[in-house]
Amino acid sequence: MILHSQILGTGKPFVILHGFLGMSDNWKTLGMRWSEVGYEVHLLDQRNHGRSFHSDEFSYDVMVEDLKRYCEEHNLEEIILLGHSMGGKVAMQFAVTYPNKVSNLIIADISPKAYPSHHQDILKALHALDFTKIKSRGEADDALSEYIRDQGTRLFLLKNLYRNSNKEFALRINLPILSEKIEEVGVALPKNTVFEGHTLFLGGEKSGYIETMDELLIKKHFPNAEIKMISNAGHWLHAENPDDFYDATMSFLQNG
Repeated sequence: MILHSQILGTGKPFVILHGFLGMSDNWKTLGMRWSEVGYEVHLLDQRNHGRSFHSDEFSYDVMVEDLKRYCEEHNLEEIILLGHSMGGKVAMQFAVTYPNKVSNLIIADISPKAYPSHHQDILKALHALDFTKIKSRGEADDALSEYIRDQGTRLFLLKNLYRNSNKEFALRINLPILSEKIEEVGVALPKNTVFEGHTLFLGGEKSGYIETMDELLIKKHFPNAEIKMISNAGHWLHAENPDDFYDATMSFLQNG
């Protein structure tokens, strides 16, 4: 099965991978900007997310192979690859596995290290949504607010809401499998793997996902990596400070 995507513009292929519980739509605004300056932007929905297929298998190994199949299906021989959070882990592992397929690698707010599972409250909130009773997005937001105070996080999650064939609300994500396999999201990049290509790590200044102590590990796996922080931004740095994020990526690509 081939991943669902939105393809914008023409030019050098630029593939973007969203984070956990996200989807291609999260990147559409920035994707349009890149498509206007000579890139063919591929916004992918990863397995068990967005409009892509659902599967009982969920790991970085299988997501790397999903991306390989996607590139083969679309005749993408060499790509610029950007991944955010979970998508960044997929992008890292793809680059170390298939280095000849990646000309430039951009990783947004994640490092190669292992992260403890920390999405339990969000998953609990999503499981609590009762679509036999919820009849509007406002009601869904109210239900989520009992578990999640931050409105931005709730709006991000509510993008997964859609009406199914019975005109009832449902979630696009494969919630049962993502909950069951949640530990897979935090695993580290395999040891002794290296990508020597042109690489940029962008962290959110207010995020904490990339710490100063991570630089040695990043350089071990990605010896040609630059590491930059995006000001006035947390984990969703591309949404919170899109102008600086765009400028940093363009500077990197133009000097690569």
